[in-house]
Amino acid sequence: MKEIESRTDVKFLVHQFYAKIRTDEEIGFYFNTMIKDWDAHLEKLTDFWETNLFAVKKYKGNPHAVHNEVDSHFEGKISANEFGIWLNHWFQTLDEHFEGENAAILKRRARKMGSFLYLNMFKNRLKESDTPVKKN
Repeated sequence: MKEIESRTDVKFLVHQFYAKIRTDEEIGFYFNTMIKDWDAHLEKLTDFWETNLFAVKKYKGNPHAVHNEVDSHFEGKISANEFGIWLNHWFQTLDEHFEGENAAILKRRARKMGSFLYLNMFKNRLKESDTPVKKN
């Protein structure tokens, strides 16, 4: 067990975590359906978590827009249950490999991020359902 101290540690965490996600019977198909280039995705998520933990400016993206797109693709079927499974894998992966304050920070931030992403997806569903259908 060690502290998370560098991008190398974050990259290891991200790779170990997504190895679990990809094989998860309940949520793996969401990721495996949508992600076409896993190497690029893992690199982007390493950037995300490195930016989140160490305040470096590497990540470029819009997590809300991406998750809303995924939710729309699956017709709004993603629930709090899927986010819970995702979060449990995140906590397990951290607990298996790391200890210390940075691991605790990443747990808190993942919990908060999951809540924000799910609430944003839910709001987006409501907004989409309020959009009038255009008639020809």
